[in-house]
Parts: sequence; structure tokens; C-alpha cells
Amino acid sequence: MIYICLEGHDMMNAVQTTVQIFMPNEKYKPVENVQEDGITVKSSVMGNGTTAQLYENGSLICEKTETADGVTTQHAVRSAVYHMLKEKTGQHFPWGMLTGIRPAKTINTYMDTGLTKAESIKKMIETYEMSPEKAELAATVATAERSILEKADKNGISLYIGIPFCPTRCLYCSFTSYPIDIYETKVDGYVEALIKELKFLGEKAQGKRLDSIYIGGGTPTSLSAEHLDKIMAAVLETFDLSNILEYTVEAGRPDTITAEKLKVIKKNGASRISVNPQTMNDETLKLIGRRHTVDDIKRVFYEARSVGHDNINMDLILGLPGEGEDEVKNTMEEIKKLSPESLTVHTLAVKRASRLKETLGEYDLAKAMLMENILGLSAKGAAEMGLAPYYMYRQKNMLGSFENVGYAKKGFESIYNVVIMEETQSIYAAGAGASTKLYDPETDRIERIFNVKNVDEYIGRIDEMIDRKRKGM
Repeated sequence: MIYICLEGHDMMNAVQTTVQIFMPNEKYKPVENVQEDGITVKSSVMGNGTTAQLYENGSLICEKTETADGVTTQHAVRSAVYHMLKEKTGQHFPWGMLTGIRPAKTINTYMDTGLTKAESIKKMIETYEMSPEKAELAATVATAERSILEKADKNGISLYIGIPFCPTRCLYCSFTSYPIDIYETKVDGYVEALIKELKFLGEKAQGKRLDSIYIGGGTPTSLSAEHLDKIMAAVLETFDLSNILEYTVEAGRPDTITAEKLKVIKKNGASRISVNPQTMNDETLKLIGRRHTVDDIKRVFYEARSVGHDNINMDLILGLPGEGEDEVKNTMEEIKKLSPESLTVHTLAVKRASRLKETLGEYDLAKAMLMENILGLSAKGAAEMGLAPYYMYRQKNMLGSFENVGYAKKGFESIYNVVIMEETQSIYAAGAGASTKLYDPETDRIERIFNVKNVDEYIGRIDEMIDRKRKGM
């Protein structure tokens, strides 16, 4: 437990997120006074000065004072905490004190003020004390995103369809998903409720340009070919796809993908699929709870090619238990042989609700230095395949406070991925746990309408979910 004590301000989130850079996977508790046991981080603001103090069992062991000259008070608060912990631990992170999930959005903000790419990079380095390499990556992604967003209509929409079923729950996963074997009797009801919600959204979409569709999860291909066909046919009947730029189905786990499902997906107009191995090492697949092998991944990939899928993304996770440079090198070599159109490389995030979090001590997780090396291997491998970075995001509790990066061949960048990351378009969302985002171009604000996460509740309360949207849209 890490205790956080504030004096003279109420910027708890700024302090906690900064502490989390150095002390991830901990529980945090706000307190009014320094605690006599455990670790307390105290942040104080007095006039133009801010002080960060670190206490252990009630004794002061480190402190740092800074002024807010030329910066916001919030930045000064975060800076004092960061420098105090940096001095105490001897640790420095590639992203410095930047904690936001959208680094490219930050640098795009600079560029919107008229700064050049080089000036924006310099400002990122100076403001957040990040490495030049990460600032350059953020700028590269920001530049790519600006070009991609020109294709999307700010007054248009994207559509997300959530399928909350999976064959099994992977070790690292915190997503609220439902084992398809156990919930098989619920699928018919879920599909009917989903189609009912889609028909409502289709009415709301009249007169708006639909730019992209994303069917995600969970694992959409956990469903039968018949259920997939029914959902996708309803989309074709309900929405105008005449101006569609991209239609993605996250096929996901190879143990759920069949030639029949691949044909259904293609027949119903999807232009992009994602096949997600996470690793190309059989031992790791067993460890993380996957019911498939590397050979299964290859078989499914070639089956997809044989039925006409010519835009395939693959997802990887780096930092999985037991994986080091050799394992990542092997994964990248195997991916190269398949030559997908895009590749999304995730840094393992130890999420609170995952089985990995519950059993953290049992696994040899990659350290920060190793993560930097293996992320470098993935970037090198992507470049050798002709893939360039085009979108990026970060999550809490990521190993080494690193990032997730999407790479793609030119012309195969996912518009939906960029739109959802930069929040520059309304996203109509259907399904359990789905969140509709309504974007106002004039104010650059987002309003959200949430669906319930539980499958049974979603089925039973579908009219309520639709009514929420009717009132909010």
C-alpha cells in the first residue's frame, strides 16, 4: 500500500499517476497525514512553490522542492514528485514524466499551435524529460495520424460492435469476457438484443457518413459462423456502407477461426481482419492459457489468404512471462514469413483484474531494460517488413512504462484505430460493455453513453440501453 497525502492542493490524480511510474501494480490510498507504517508520498503547494516528500514508516527519507515559474501548478506538482522519486530510486524512464495514454495527441497539440515537427519534439523532451527516441516516435505517429484523419469526416461516424465471448480467459486479460462454452445458451438472446440495438443505431446514422466499422471483443469468432453471418447481415441491411473506408473484424484467437467463418466475414463486406497470436512460441502460448499452437496460427493465416483476405493485422504482446530477446526474435522471424499488412505490438500491462496480477510472483516478468531491448527488436522487425508506425497508446501498469505501437504498410493503416485514439469522430457502439462516444467538432468535446457490461443484464435491459441512447443522442 502506498499512502498519498496532499497539502495545499487537491491534485490527487496528478500525484498518483506520477508515483505509479516508479511504483506500478501497487494499491494507493489517500490520507490526511503521514502514516507511521509503510510508504507515504506527500505533495504540498505553498505559494509558487511545490514540495514532494517521501516517508518510510513515518520518517522523511527524501524530498524535492520546485517552483511553478513558467509552468502550471499541476506540472510543477508532478515534476517535484517525479524528480524526488527519480533521485531516490535512480530510475529514469524513456517517456519521462509523461503519463497520458495518447502521446501523439500531446505532440499534435503542439503542432496545432504552429510549431514545426522539430520544435514539437524539442518541447516534448524539455517538458516531460523523455528520451529523444520516444519524442521522435511520438512525432512520427502524430504526423501519420494527421494524414489518416484527413480521410475521416469529423461530422461522420464509426461503428463499434462488441462481442463479449471468448473460448478461455488468457492469463493477462482483464476484459469482462464470458466463456463461450458456459454461455452458449445465452448467445441467441445476445445476438437478438445486439441486432435490436444496431437497428436503432442505424436509424440514428441516417444522413451521416459511416467511415469505419469494427467488430471486436472478446473474441468475435467465438461465435458460430451462423451467428456471425446474422450479425453482419444485419449491419448490411441497416447501415449505408457506400462510403465505408474500412470494415474490421477482430478474428482474434486462431483456435476460434475456421475457413467457414473467414468466408462469412469476407462475404459480408469486411475489408480487414485481425489474427492475434500474441507470441509465436508454443511454450508461452501454453503458459498464457491459449488453446492453439504456432502451427495453428500459420494455418489460419494462410486460410484467410486463400479466401481473399488481403488486409490482415496481427497482434503481439511483448514482456510475456518467460520471454526474452531470443523468444521475441523468433516471434518476429515467424511473423516476417507471414508478412501481414499491419502489426500491433503491445507492451504487457499487468491489469488489476487479470489472473497475472493475482499470481504475479509466480512469473518472471521482463524488466525495464529488457523491455527496451525487445521493443527495439519489434521496431526493427516491423521496419524490415516495410511497416511504419502510425498509431500509439499507453496504459497504466505497463512494464517499464512503455507503449503500444501500431505498424502498417503504406495504405493499410487502420482508420478506426486512429479515430478512437484521437477522439475526433463520433463512435456509435453496440453490445455489452460498449461505450458510445458523441463528438462535437465545434467544441472538441466527447460525451459518452455506456451499456451495461454483464451479458444477462444487457439482454434483459436492451430496451433501457436503447432508451439511454435515444435520450442522449
